[in-house]
Amino acid sequence: MKMEINQAFDKICKDADAHIKRLSLIKGPRISIGMATCGIASGAIDTKKAFEEALKEQGIDGQIQTVGCIGHCYAEPVVIIDHPDSGFPPIFYHHVTPGKAKMIVQSFLIDGDPLFEYLLGATKENELIPQIYDFPRFSQEKRIILQKCGIIDPEDINAYIDEGGYSGLARAFQLAPDEIISEIISSGIRGRGGAGFPTGKKWGFAREAEGQDKIMILNADEGDPGAYMDRTILESNPHQILEGMIICAYAIGAGSAIVYVRSEYPRAIEMISGAISQAEELGLLGNSILGSSFDLKISVFKGSGAFVCGEETALIQSLEGERGMPQHRPPYPVQHGLGNRPTVINNVKTIASVPAILNNGGDWYRSIGTKDSPGTAVFSIVGNVLHAGLVEIPMGVDLKTLIFDICGGIPDKKKFKAVQIGGPSGGCLSSDFLDTPIDFDSLAGAGAMIGSGGMVVLDEDNCMVNIARYFLEFTQNESCGKCTFCRIGTYHLLRILDRITKGQGREGDLEQLKTLSETIIEGSLCGLGKTAPNPVLTSLRYFRDEYEAHVLEKRCPACVCRSLTAFYIDLDKCARGCDACVGSCPVDAIFTTKNRKKGVDQALCVKCGECQVACPPEYNAVIRVSPPEKAPIIEKSVN
Repeated sequence: MKMEINQAFDKICKDADAHIKRLSLIKGPRISIGMATCGIASGAIDTKKAFEEALKEQGIDGQIQTVGCIGHCYAEPVVIIDHPDSGFPPIFYHHVTPGKAKMIVQSFLIDGDPLFEYLLGATKENELIPQIYDFPRFSQEKRIILQKCGIIDPEDINAYIDEGGYSGLARAFQLAPDEIISEIISSGIRGRGGAGFPTGKKWGFAREAEGQDKIMILNADEGDPGAYMDRTILESNPHQILEGMIICAYAIGAGSAIVYVRSEYPRAIEMISGAISQAEELGLLGNSILGSSFDLKISVFKGSGAFVCGEETALIQSLEGERGMPQHRPPYPVQHGLGNRPTVINNVKTIASVPAILNNGGDWYRSIGTKDSPGTAVFSIVGNVLHAGLVEIPMGVDLKTLIFDICGGIPDKKKFKAVQIGGPSGGCLSSDFLDTPIDFDSLAGAGAMIGSGGMVVLDEDNCMVNIARYFLEFTQNESCGKCTFCRIGTYHLLRILDRITKGQGREGDLEQLKTLSETIIEGSLCGLGKTAPNPVLTSLRYFRDEYEAHVLEKRCPACVCRSLTAFYIDLDKCARGCDACVGSCPVDAIFTTKNRKKGVDQALCVKCGECQVACPPEYNAVIRVSPPEKAPIIEKSVN
């Protein structure tokens, strides 16, 4: 049987290699354009069209390839050009508009000038031209999950196979299911969905559970604000997900599997659905996979976008046609899950790590990261950071290295204030925690959590009270309402925070926030309720002075909370005759004085801040102050 499996896989690899070689016969440059959601949203479709037109106009033979997201979302649309005849290694261009695309074709592909001012660097080192290899972000990452994202065409199964794809599956079929589970256990990998439960242990429980009709579910119900790791992986390398799912299903003895993905991810759904069809055509899915006796059917289920359905028992309820509400445990899904069958539910990043573990061994994976948190973690870094996007780092790298060295730090020379890590259920950590290692236990000790991998960087202009209110509003809206503590407790927490941000805070509010948060954590059933107060507790612990300023002084130190803020125009800085702020005001609150300078009618101002945005930076005349009483009153009759 093992020989038959090897022969079947060898044939698939040879066919894939022949396909790739046929593509390589196309002469000229190879242009790879990032076409994941982030690229498309930034205009990659128009960029691709511009390259096609320019190549045709110039009579250049070349190959345009669409790829997924390489992680540099701040630089979209991104383009990698491999032009062998130029002597340059494959080089990476950023913010490639249609105009730049045509310029690159003329200057680089025809005249030989790579336009250094438009590139970030090379994708690999080149001894002849070392000055263009400048990728500190890649050099400090450890890519396992994202290794092929942005490099291969996600719609071409042959591209994945040619890069070593499905070899982990072929190796898995050389092992007994228990041996696979032992390999996963030895790797030490913990679930990347937030809870951090040992993956091998979960698979072992399902394998030992009574009942033959077992099922595997991929949890791609990513819903954290600012988190898009799972979506990107599905869009950029769906076959890696399928390979991991097949290995998991084979190990636990499941004959069916489901991809549970939210309907708001149409491109991810398209990519994974297409990948399933391609894998079935090659015999990597369906009946007698690779000539073995193992059968597996994978289907796609579109979730309705409820954040609570990321919790596995709520997800099962959703699949069964019920309202997504968490259930009491035990029994756990690995014992009695979907349709009362033993069910393994794993996150996208967890499953995406499995092929590499099977290829390289559990000991190899455990050598990466820390003792208790082996492997890598993928984060989506958003907010006030220079190079926002996806980053994959070994567990144990500290927050300072990630935010400042890898992602470029805070833009506009502003001061770092905090990082919200772990999504709406995570915690706000101050600058005192920048040396904290990023692993499950270190972050938990600081009051935060890795969660699914969302990370929001905040600078000096962010109000921590308002940030806590924002995240609590999200979790309060997403509460399924089953638990009294979560349903009513988060409502009262939000009401108190809302009052405080409006300058209506009362004595005793801060103590009540703490007591109520602790009660919600103690009494809630699922992870949503038990972690919803984390942003409140951590911001209250590390930024108490801001809360006190709001309550006692009716002042927002960051000048963010509208009710505690006013805008005025500094007459010494205001440019005579400039009407930029006037045109931006939606309520006509800005008037012109007799000397043609501007003032703000505080009775009309809605404090939207558009005037400050519109004011030319060379003047910087619009000033934001708190409390509102600090704003000078400028009469309309001023000379």
